[in-house]
Amino acid sequence: MIKDQLASLPDSPGVYRYYNKDGVLIYVGKAKSLKKRVSSYFNKQSQYNRKTEKLVSEIARMEFTLANTEFDALLLENNLIKQNQPKYNILLKDDKTFPYICILKERFPRIISTRKYIPKQGEYFGPYSSVGAMNSVLELVRQLYSIRTCSLLLSQENIGDKKFKVCLEYHIGNCKGPCEGLQDEASYNEEIGQARNVLKGNMSIVEDHFQTQMRFAAERLEFERAAFFKSKLEKLEKFQTKSLVVNRKLTDIDVVTIASSETDAFVNYLQIKEGAIVFSKNLEIKKKLDESDDDLLSMAVQELRSEYHSSNPEVYTNLALTVKSDQFENVVPQIGDKKKLVDLSLKNALYLKREREISKEEKKSKKNEVLHIMMKDLRLMQYPKIIECFDNSNFQGTNPVASMVRFVEGKPDKKGYRHFNIKTVVGPDDFASMKEIVGRRYKRIMEEQGEYPQLIIVDGGKGQLSSACDALKELGLYGKIPIVGIAKKLEEIYYPEDPLPLLISKKSPALLLIQRVRDEAHRFGITFHRLKRSNSTFVTELENIPGIGKKTADKLLAHFKSFKKIKEASEEELIAIAGEKVAKAIKKD
Repeated sequence: MIKDQLASLPDSPGVYRYYNKDGVLIYVGKAKSLKKRVSSYFNKQSQYNRKTEKLVSEIARMEFTLANTEFDALLLENNLIKQNQPKYNILLKDDKTFPYICILKERFPRIISTRKYIPKQGEYFGPYSSVGAMNSVLELVRQLYSIRTCSLLLSQENIGDKKFKVCLEYHIGNCKGPCEGLQDEASYNEEIGQARNVLKGNMSIVEDHFQTQMRFAAERLEFERAAFFKSKLEKLEKFQTKSLVVNRKLTDIDVVTIASSETDAFVNYLQIKEGAIVFSKNLEIKKKLDESDDDLLSMAVQELRSEYHSSNPEVYTNLALTVKSDQFENVVPQIGDKKKLVDLSLKNALYLKREREISKEEKKSKKNEVLHIMMKDLRLMQYPKIIECFDNSNFQGTNPVASMVRFVEGKPDKKGYRHFNIKTVVGPDDFASMKEIVGRRYKRIMEEQGEYPQLIIVDGGKGQLSSACDALKELGLYGKIPIVGIAKKLEEIYYPEDPLPLLISKKSPALLLIQRVRDEAHRFGITFHRLKRSNSTFVTELENIPGIGKKTADKLLAHFKSFKKIKEASEEELIAIAGEKVAKAIKKD
């Protein structure tokens, strides 16, 4: 069906959507040419990685939407991914909420910090990458301007009716008392306008304003007022010294860079205003398919600008964006201050990448610490990534069975567990049974060219260990795979051909893991043995009924699962399985 659509696909920009057989959207993609891009998925010559092959194998239906430009296609793709979250698409999401500064829409507006973005509530600035950064800007605004901090409803009627009294903020000079009508609305809004420039990062406008006011006061010999504005300038300069990173002429710029590994991509985003970083954000992306860095960067730029309400006309990146936009100009700087900004952003992305790699290594190291201790305690030459343990089970010589469990990286690998019915040994002979199952296990691995363990554990003392070694010798594997036995009573570890056990501290995590592996093998074997013994009991009870032999008993048990259910079954059900004669015999019994 899809291949029939390929011939009629337009050679135009657009978005394509893949659905599985259940009608679930599994992938959304954009294309400069729908015909070329979609056809490439179904071209046998294409060499995809396993993830993409898996995606293609699940595609049952395809839909597409035309777009005017590739950038429009990017916007539509981004919206569809956020709405539907298809399993094969990367999703740029972050559960952190960053703080904003808001000038509230009210008479004598307050300036507050908030984590909620509600456009109708007021004019928002930010978001800020940390509370500390936001508080520094808010503190500067409050040092430079007399903005009220109270939440009083300063309507004209309330002020006229003298409902409020000035507070401590007025007496220490932080507020000019609009609540008592001591400051008119026009002068207050003038200060809000100046504060707005600070919040926008337009520090040069604020600086020019204070310098003009200082000179004007000095010319009129108002030296105290001139000193007041000089102190404001000093505070502003001190703040700028902390935040300036490059030339102040570089303003209204987004900087987005990417560094990636095989499985992840790491993006850093900076907003620059007058040479200062006003916002910084790191983003980690889990790759779903074989996405290229420039494609991921193009998607990240669009998502970050939308998420953090940026309308900056320039975007600096370390890679050219694959999608051109009429909303901003993409620049890949090569020299100068612009290149310094990109290098700084890339340094952050690379730092995040290295931090994640170290974190993964540390987790892996902690996870495998016990196995490294085991290497030391057991004098192993090789790291025991795979451990296999064997155990025999029989009850008074009946139904001899055996089990093997497999641990990988110190954790149970239940798909690797095996049960064994003893085939060549007659009677309760644990030593011979151990030799049989160990021999069968590694002969099969040898034939199938499977992966051998780095440590074999035998549940038992010298006898069982010696039998297991005999099996390895017959296969030519003795001495190539480390093997030990663990005796039940004193939890002693035995090596082949060594009469004395190895003494390991009872508190050693290595011994605790060996015990855990041994106990798991025992549990797995006992479960199997109980099932065998139970089935054997049912067969014996059925065979005691006249006219029923072993084959008929096995047939009935396979269908009804238990002797109780066989006895409870109707005569018609029994006739359908074993015939009328057997049915009457069971009902008569």
